[in-house]
Amino acid sequence: MLQLNLLGEQRLTSRGTDLAGGGSRAVELLAYLVVHPGIRVPRSVLAGTFWPETPQPQAMTNLRRELHNLRRLLDGVDALGMSDGAIGALECAGLRVDVQVFAAERAAALAAAGKDPDRFVAHAQAALREYRGDLMPGNYSDWVPGMREKLLRECTALCDEAAAALTSLGRRQQALEVAGRRVTIAPLEELGYRGLIRAHLALGDRPAALHAYHRCADVLERELGVAPAAETRHLLGLPAPHPGAPGPAARPAAAGNLTVGRDSEQAVLETCWEKARAGRPALLVLSGPPGVGKTHLAKALGQRARTGGAAVAFARCVDASGRIPLAPVAGWLRSRDIAPLLAALPEPIRHEAARLLPELPDPTPWAGSDVPPGPGRAMVDAWQRFRFFESLAGAVAAPGRPTLLVLDDLQWCDPDTAAWIAFLLDSPAARQLLLVATLREGADTRPPAIGALLEGARSAGLLHRLRVAPLDEAAGAELAGRIRGRPLGTDEARLLAAATSGFPLYILEAARAAPGDGFGTLLGRRLSRLGPAARSVAELAAAFGRGISLELLAEAGDLDTVRLAAALDELWREGILLPTGSGYDFGHHLLRTAVRENTTPAGCWLLHRRLAKSLELLNAGRLDAVAATLAEHYELGSNPERALSFHLRAGADAVRVFANSAALKSYDQALGILGRLPAGTERDEAELSVRRAMSPPQTALLGYSSAELLGNLERVGALAERLGRPEVHSASLVGLFAGRYVQGRIEDSYAIARRALDLAGDDPALLGQAHFAVAGAAQGSGRIAEAIEHFAHCTEDSPPGYSYILGTRLHIHARAWAAHAHWLAGDDAAAVQLCAQALAGAQADGHIYTRAVALAYAAVLGQFRGDRAAVAEKAAELIALCHRYDIAYYGQWGEILSGWLAGGKQGAARIRAGIGALRASDALARMPYWLWLLAVTLADGGRRTDACAVLDAARATAALHRDRWWLPEVLRMRALLAAGDQSAALLDEAREVARAQGSNALLARLGPDAG
Repeated sequence: MLQLNLLGEQRLTSRGTDLAGGGSRAVELLAYLVVHPGIRVPRSVLAGTFWPETPQPQAMTNLRRELHNLRRLLDGVDALGMSDGAIGALECAGLRVDVQVFAAERAAALAAAGKDPDRFVAHAQAALREYRGDLMPGNYSDWVPGMREKLLRECTALCDEAAAALTSLGRRQQALEVAGRRVTIAPLEELGYRGLIRAHLALGDRPAALHAYHRCADVLERELGVAPAAETRHLLGLPAPHPGAPGPAARPAAAGNLTVGRDSEQAVLETCWEKARAGRPALLVLSGPPGVGKTHLAKALGQRARTGGAAVAFARCVDASGRIPLAPVAGWLRSRDIAPLLAALPEPIRHEAARLLPELPDPTPWAGSDVPPGPGRAMVDAWQRFRFFESLAGAVAAPGRPTLLVLDDLQWCDPDTAAWIAFLLDSPAARQLLLVATLREGADTRPPAIGALLEGARSAGLLHRLRVAPLDEAAGAELAGRIRGRPLGTDEARLLAAATSGFPLYILEAARAAPGDGFGTLLGRRLSRLGPAARSVAELAAAFGRGISLELLAEAGDLDTVRLAAALDELWREGILLPTGSGYDFGHHLLRTAVRENTTPAGCWLLHRRLAKSLELLNAGRLDAVAATLAEHYELGSNPERALSFHLRAGADAVRVFANSAALKSYDQALGILGRLPAGTERDEAELSVRRAMSPPQTALLGYSSAELLGNLERVGALAERLGRPEVHSASLVGLFAGRYVQGRIEDSYAIARRALDLAGDDPALLGQAHFAVAGAAQGSGRIAEAIEHFAHCTEDSPPGYSYILGTRLHIHARAWAAHAHWLAGDDAAAVQLCAQALAGAQADGHIYTRAVALAYAAVLGQFRGDRAAVAEKAAELIALCHRYDIAYYGQWGEILSGWLAGGKQGAARIRAGIGALRASDALARMPYWLWLLAVTLADGGRRTDACAVLDAARATAALHRDRWWLPEVLRMRALLAAGDQSAALLDEAREVARAQGSNALLARLGPDAG
């Protein structure tokens, strides 16, 4: 089944796979035919319509080419009818067209109108589900605008009729939803807002009705420079503006006000936008001090871009400890230009996007393969972060047209959003994308994640920076004059510049003052005019620290709906709170700060308690989604027990969206609370729970050998021992084994693994992991027979599940590593068989990290066996997999082996780079083997002295860390480069080590004993 989507996008798909998008003339040709149903269009007319400025013969050639491309895209679907030199679209079962479905459902609704209200509503709602946006947005071919307007009028009329029918049926909540949809479809039509206001009032929700009015007023003022009509005001009983008050142009949102004096800045923005439209994506950072007008410049570009048919989405970062990871990305996906398209995305993309958007139906929810997703799976699922990021990028690109993303206050961006932005900019989804971010001057190097994002974009040639400076005296006077409705005199302009330093925010504050007022205290004056109710609402919104919903304002405040509505209207008229989404937010962060600074500490404490309790009540069925915010407010409201609980939930929810840095922040905050509690068993139990949850995201984010992870695991072990929890102690020791082994501390890891096995009890899964640990450490230290024995226990006696400590399918990982032990023991056939089983199991399982592990061990086995073709194949796939899914440790194996294959100076350099990367992450396991590969490459290139130095380093490393499994081969090669008695002594030592280890394969390489 082919799907042609033309409403809100322009895309032809087959089973969720894009066949062609907005730039395809073949798809545009098909679109023209399907929106003119029942008509056969002469070829000459089609050619003239699509290529009006091209000579007729060439236009006909172009038409034949695009028809050929269209037939290829349709792939046998009989969607075109041709006769007598004319072409038309045929309705067929193999092609679903949203425009056709909309038309059919609308026709069915109109046929039932006045006869069968229920039938009318059912068909009307089905039609509205198809209308996800304007017809082919961004396409301005001559035939499109008229048809676009016709469909828009049909849809808005259907909304009005459906809302009325639902109201008459008593289905007022559904009527409200349709009225809201109508406003989204046609946001500049005041009539739609009236319907929404009526729908809210019918439900007795005056604050929500007033919010709709405020949205209406702001949109009309911003886009058209007019105020709502009297009829709209009368619905709410609002008075006409005072005759002496400033008109619509006085509001900050008014069209053109805040771009005064910004011609050069606007030119830079327009240039970057035009380049992005042409396929050159970029990150444009507007930097400057707060209040200088960065956000308004970005929003002004957004208005112009949307007028030109682009998809535009706005999000803001917040300065709060309880910020939710990836919240700006969720904000973009919920924007009016993107959200309606998500339901039509391919299932895999919707599945991943549903992690971030709980309201988006998940087409393939977790089915229970092992255990549900949770914090314990952080390492197991770490590789899926790429898939998640890729899907979010695909969702942002859903409009299939030039896209502008605006991110306000980049300096407060969470690390995971910053990482995703870096991914997005390097993604095919960014082909026609411009991301404009505002950044407070001097803050760009503070958070490491922001610095990494900017440096990465700069290195890729994607970063553009524009400093926004205060306005000069003339521009400031012009802006104030526009607000006041009269030009300023010379003395007034000079006084204004002195009082505001050219900052537009303060100029607006000064100009909003009543005529005759001087330019004195600015923000404080506006706040001082508030009545008690408005001040209490402002304090509540400021304490929340981000946009606040009407529901939360009503629940956490102490005002009835009438007084709340009046307070909100006062705050809006003063320009302090502005409507956003389903609630309000401060017009500028400085306003929020000013309100906070004027709230007493006791008042803040009470507000946070109210907010926490109300937020928990309102989100009773989905607490995980707001757990970080709840933890913040419970902690600020002096309720550490509830804060602790929600920090734990926030950490688990962050892991679910691969935001491991956010998870660790939540767990660290939980430990901070615990550190303030009295010592005792209860506190130890709680700490143990937190630290166990921390280990998997620590491993995924920081690596097996990180000091933070190993310190945490040691603390887990100590707590488990104190509390008499041997199974927890054993699991922590398996994790500690992995860290110490990767660090190259092989003998330590062996002792730890043995202790883990002693404590494992009779739990098959835990026993399997302990046997794995003993086997790995035994092989590393040269105990080959012992390694084979314990690998066998692991693969044969334990269930074939995941190791949530190691992050792999344990039975596959064990077979891959056991292949090395069997080869060292001289059983090449068993080694090859185990390696093949591991590769086949990893391929069938589909777990990418396990696949990378199997490939890494297979590539090394190929090197053991001298099978260069196998090494080349496995290393290439390993490197590609690790690069795509950001798997560092095993990727370096592939790099080193590829350097050995290449040989020469370039090969040696590649090996050195791989070894350097391992050392930088304190991953020294197998270092004698990696150094041996470097020495082989150097020696083959004639650099014998350098090779000897590297081999001596390998010997020293093996002795220091007891990493002895490859030592016989290191000694053999060093003997080959030595002379006389030294060579013979080295060979004797190599034979002695190989015999002691039971390493028959390496013993065979040494040849017969001369003695």
